[in-house]
Amino acid sequence: MANENPIFNAPIPGESMTHELGARPWQQPAQYTTVEEALDYYIPRFANDDVINQTADVLRMGVPVTTLANTIQLASVMEGKHSIDVGMLVLPVIMEMIMYIAEAEGIDYVSGLEKDKKLRSTLIKSSLIRLEEETQKQDKEPEQEKGTEVLEQLEDSVELEADTQDVRKGLMGRM
Repeated sequence: MANENPIFNAPIPGESMTHELGARPWQQPAQYTTVEEALDYYIPRFANDDVINQTADVLRMGVPVTTLANTIQLASVMEGKHSIDVGMLVLPVIMEMIMYIAEAEGIDYVSGLEKDKKLRSTLIKSSLIRLEEETQKQDKEPEQEKGTEVLEQLEDSVELEADTQDVRKGLMGRM
């Protein structure tokens, strides 16, 4: 055994891939600490013709408004403009500004808010169709009635879920 004593002054694995604490912009105090200050930063930017044209081009490509708004606010967080908390509070306003640009330019945009509802309803409908096909394949009459009852119960639960999804409130209800 060459060396039985552990070496405690050796570099930590991954140390060469890190920077000093405080070397990144998001590790410094934010430039804008309130929602009002952050809005004063964003609103003039969205009045710029270049930003309007770039935003319109991105929306024409089919990028959802939610994705674009998240990208904009997270880039500002990484630049140290504001904290992630302020960014989350400003996010609905950014989305409204982007949607206003889309409407002014006559662009049919995807908000990104309906995405989950469409996907969920599509999956439920395909499951219901499969269930209906399975019940039709069965020869016995009592089992078909059971399948129909199950199908009706699933349809009722889908209607109930659709009613409860529209009742979202608060900050997370906007996403």
